[in-house]
Amino acid sequence: MSDDHTHVQEFFSARAAGWDSRFPDDGPAYAAAVAGLGLREGDRVLDAGCGTGRALPPLRAAVGQSGVVMGADLTSAMLEAAVRAGRDRDGRLLLADVTALPLRSRSLDAVFGAGLISHLPQPAENVRELARVVRPGGVLALFHPIGRAALAARQGRQITPDDLRAESNLRALLTGSGWRMTSYVDEDARFLALAVRED
Repeated sequence: MSDDHTHVQEFFSARAAGWDSRFPDDGPAYAAAVAGLGLREGDRVLDAGCGTGRALPPLRAAVGQSGVVMGADLTSAMLEAAVRAGRDRDGRLLLADVTALPLRSRSLDAVFGAGLISHLPQPAENVRELARVVRPGGVLALFHPIGRAALAARQGRQITPDDLRAESNLRALLTGSGWRMTSYVDEDARFLALAVRED
């Protein structure tokens, strides 16, 4: 396991038990972001880096009982918190590395990633792995319940020109990784970039 993976596991394991209580009002933002995916009844979707599974209920509602919902996370403590919250009823939980998914190529209609991009050790390669598991024409949503400026202020830092979530940087990353960005919103109340899987 790489040092990046170990750092991610240590960071989230230490915070898993109280994660949902730290962000109790994010539910509507998650639901709105999931709506942006345009999922249909019967679709197959992955919540990549699902954490405590806050996106799983709206994802299940979007694809219905005939759809497939999975949540993959590297940190077992986060998945355990998802089970305690009952979110395993809305999707299958996988202890898995989203940079090397145990899924067939082109097997999904969409991937949802909340707060994911900043935790990827090799973003271009890792976003390409997400493209691998999505059919051509499928959708990727990269989401955060607050925008870049608000998140930077919360963390006591400044936004720099090399910020991966800046529109030009993210567009270039996605374009080079099998995606075409179709929408970009960066407001105080949310960050949401949508992309379509190219052929």
